[in-house]
Amino acid sequence: MSSKLEAIGIAKRYGDSVALEPTDLAVQVGEFLTLLGPSGSGKTTLLQMISGLVAPSAGRIEIDGRDVTHVEPGKRGIGMVFQSYALFPHMSVWDNVAYGLRMRRKSREEVRAAVDDALAMVRMTDYAKRFPKELSGGQQQRIALARCFAYRPSVILLDEPLGALDKKLREHMQAEIRRLHKELGATFVYVTHDQDEALTLSDRICLMNQARIEQVGTPADLYDRPATRFAAGFIGHSNLLEGELDDTRGAGGEPILLAAGGRIPLPMSASVTPAMRHTLLVRPEAPRLVEPQSGFVDGTIADVVFFGSDTRVQLSMNDGSELTVRCERSLSPRVGDKVGLMWDPYRTTLLHA
Repeated sequence: MSSKLEAIGIAKRYGDSVALEPTDLAVQVGEFLTLLGPSGSGKTTLLQMISGLVAPSAGRIEIDGRDVTHVEPGKRGIGMVFQSYALFPHMSVWDNVAYGLRMRRKSREEVRAAVDDALAMVRMTDYAKRFPKELSGGQQQRIALARCFAYRPSVILLDEPLGALDKKLREHMQAEIRRLHKELGATFVYVTHDQDEALTLSDRICLMNQARIEQVGTPADLYDRPATRFAAGFIGHSNLLEGELDDTRGAGGEPILLAAGGRIPLPMSASVTPAMRHTLLVRPEAPRLVEPQSGFVDGTIADVVFFGSDTRVQLSMNDGSELTVRCERSLSPRVGDKVGLMWDPYRTTLLHA
């Protein structure tokens, strides 16, 4: 698959402040790539340099192999959707969607066909004559998307477009954006700080931290095989068990980690260094509750929280550390119960950074 968009050594400084370290990133044709990270990680800066709204201090941006680093935003063939919607309050929905096409001097027939098609795509045809103040937040977001989609850009940048919506509406709009991405076949670059949103929408996620890229991979890669401690902690809920290797190995020759007051077998493929302390990532859905002293570690149930689809159990381990487990609703754990925990070692990840 060929690259649609490439950032090559792109960097941004404001005086002595580094907004983005020199960065390389390739986005494939038709891909949905999400820039994910906390505030100040550099994700919005990178998006703004791709769009042309911010000039880089170093490096270059290429689209379809063409250097567009110094090309003005309106001539890059890029569509942009903002969190603020940026609709014109004095224009009808139809005219808001038509605005960009008119600025590109499309014919009246081309404008009419493109606007009607874009409104149908976001299921807002019946609202064409209304004004933004007459629309809900979700409807305004649909119009902002339609305005961007109307002239069919091959690259669409979305800067936290769902940030102002409530949880239920956000989830609905996520499904709509996934549908629209498939229909358009365009390359999407999406900025968010919401990990659930990134996992839901993305073909790949570019996780950013402290003005640089931490890890790039599929949602499953980042969730199941985080490369660093930061990645493990930022994506999903993490149980991080710290300990040292035992001098002896398990019955099957597997390395044993002494952590959380127990003896924890590691995958045979785990790369271990005997002299080092190690950190093991155990996701909450991996362990199962067993009888005390029949698992890898033992603990006491400190709290039980009902989440609808499952139950979250907070455990105080024998060494004083804490660990969270997701249980099926059919189980009835009680605060104060002594339990053991066991899991498949291959559902864990040994972190090295």
